[in-house]
Amino acid sequence: MLINRYLLIISLLFYTVLYSAASTTEVCESCDYNSIQDAVDNAISGDTIIIKAGVYKEFAIRIEKEIHLIGEENSIIDGENNGTIINVSAENFSIKGLTIKNVGISYTKDYAAILVSRSKYFTIENNILRNVFFGILIEKSKYGLIRNNDISSSATHEASSGNGVHLWHCSRMRIEQNKVSNLRDGIYLEFVENSSISNNESSDNIRYGLHFMFSNNDEYFKNEFRNNGAGVAVMFSKIIKMHHNTFHLNWGPASYGLLLKEITDADIENNLFEKNTIGINIDGCSRINYTNNHFVQNGWAIKFHGGCYENIFELNNFIHNSFDLSYSSRLNDNKFEGNYWSDYNGYDLDKDGIGDVPYRPVRLFSYVVNKTPETLVLLRSLFVDIINFSEKVSPVFTPENLIDNKPIMIRINDRN
Repeated sequence: MLINRYLLIISLLFYTVLYSAASTTEVCESCDYNSIQDAVDNAISGDTIIIKAGVYKEFAIRIEKEIHLIGEENSIIDGENNGTIINVSAENFSIKGLTIKNVGISYTKDYAAILVSRSKYFTIENNILRNVFFGILIEKSKYGLIRNNDISSSATHEASSGNGVHLWHCSRMRIEQNKVSNLRDGIYLEFVENSSISNNESSDNIRYGLHFMFSNNDEYFKNEFRNNGAGVAVMFSKIIKMHHNTFHLNWGPASYGLLLKEITDADIENNLFEKNTIGINIDGCSRINYTNNHFVQNGWAIKFHGGCYENIFELNNFIHNSFDLSYSSRLNDNKFEGNYWSDYNGYDLDKDGIGDVPYRPVRLFSYVVNKTPETLVLLRSLFVDIINFSEKVSPVFTPENLIDNKPIMIRINDRN
């Protein structure tokens, strides 16, 4: 026990002496260092390196020390398409205020503007990343903050483009207030746990605005996903909280606001799904609570596929969607109750705010379109109204017990 105390005291003295010697170094054409790599090589742990205004044509900058790299206004690192520009493997570092551009492209290597591996307790913020393959790529790291970065490229094909913020085998990460556009996936997480993604804007990406794979105990909220190939995909994950996000204008033959595949034990609350081909596409998902979400002017608000159990839809708004619900499997124990449906034309004689007649959200024509997509051209025709009405009166093709027994008469406007 006494030996441990001595070791602790010696360690504290060592770090006190080490960081008391930390200094600030400037990099510019007329400074002691005109190369960022030279400044890094001569720095000690705790040093701050200030990058003055100018263009620095460097790549493969290697950082293995606890230093802070800070760019002044108009400080630009141009990698000239040679590969990864900054490669970090260190603790307690930060990279702030830089413009980094022209990352190399490879079909075999993941080149990035900033590559971080096996690191912890770091901050990457207020950077502008342009013409990147991958923007910020983080591997096997934890306790990192990725905040207020502006990342964009000019991706045209999935094979020749990377992701804006890419995390692999990470935990305790925070991705906040970033703008990501024109990449493959705006934000990508694989094997990432206990992390949060908030207040980001992800738009115009080829595939997904946000993509989860095999990631548990995470939360994403107050993000905007606009005009992507699809808004968000959450796959093979569990215990995910998704709330106060906006999914809109994700149009196309296979575009979703939110794609859920093999998800369990999640909460989806207070989100807006507006003008997507499909608001939420659900496949093999169980024990998910959908509460106070708003589905507005989508092609399909919700598409259900097989293998879904114990999903509860309660207090949601379904407003002027072409189809509120497509359901192609057994009902199982999934439940729709107490939702607002703009197409509901029942009555409320006792004035308790709940319709006296149950609502059937699945139309026969939705069933027909799923079998024969070309029939969609008949959507607004009198013929479709007639077959939908006949199916409502005497269900044959649509699930007979899929009903909302307590449809709400007035829409829910609370997104607190």
